[in-house]
Amino acid sequence: VWDKSENGDWHCTASWKTHSGSVWRVTWAHPEFGQVLASCSFDRTAAVWEEIVGESNDKLRGQSHWVKRTTLVDSRTSVTDVKFAPKHMGLMLATCSADGVVRIYEAPDVMNLSQWSLQHEISCKLSCSCISWNPSSSRAHSPMIAVGSDDNSPNILAKVQIYEYNENTRKYAKAEALMTVTDPVHDIAFAPNLGRSFHILAVATKDVRIFTLKPLRKELTSSGGLTKFEIHIVAQFDNHNSQVWRVSWNITGTVLASSGDDGCVRLWKANYMDNWKCTGILKGNGSPVNGGSQQGIFNASLGSANTSLQNSLNGSSASR
Repeated sequence: VWDKSENGDWHCTASWKTHSGSVWRVTWAHPEFGQVLASCSFDRTAAVWEEIVGESNDKLRGQSHWVKRTTLVDSRTSVTDVKFAPKHMGLMLATCSADGVVRIYEAPDVMNLSQWSLQHEISCKLSCSCISWNPSSSRAHSPMIAVGSDDNSPNILAKVQIYEYNENTRKYAKAEALMTVTDPVHDIAFAPNLGRSFHILAVATKDVRIFTLKPLRKELTSSGGLTKFEIHIVAQFDNHNSQVWRVSWNITGTVLASSGDDGCVRLWKANYMDNWKCTGILKGNGSPVNGGSQQGIFNASLGSANTSLQNSLNGSSASR
């Protein structure tokens, strides 16, 4: 765990051995719940960690003290991703596993992080690699989670599935599948909503893809059926020229950052015409890449891709 000092330097304030296999992901809970982390591992478990404040000996050495509050042991295979739910849902945690199961846990008492109950098990029928909660807090939107798969088998087509919570059955059910995503998916991220009537989903696969999901009006809202969506791909970029491993939105959902095997972080933004383009390239150390670079652009209204040259990326920076 790294803390940023007032002068802008980062200092490692905690480091500890955990899990008996590779740690795949680590994620923060909302600060409303305190300093809480979750991790997941090849060892088939996920763990929840809490920082203990006031350990004087550790603080003197500039180290903070983290305690394991619980270990979630329901998976029979590698746990490949772990994500806390949006804070308006309470303290909930989703995991996904190589055995194709998404599990959703809840801590009924936010003051007692050692007690978690398994609320839902979603069988996705394909090996899961990543998950993303839809962060929308609108009452018009039911809780929703997107699941990506890195399954290589050719007979499994759609590698992204979207599950929605049904108030009537009190279960999650598959609402949609992105049929055009047929390559292994490494990461997936819903954009923060901030009042939009539709959802934006970024997918990291052999390239970067951005989709919009527009809810169709329910004919019979009283029936409690699943929402159907009009799905469009609004951007697709192969600028990394390699596998894309991570995608992450800024807090307003207007800028997407992606990282790939080319060793660069690329920033993507849409203009007023909804044309997405690269607005910056950063090296691994955070310094901008300057000079001419071919930037892919995808025009949603035309439905066709073209390229343009952007000569200078001086002063590009990523902020969160």
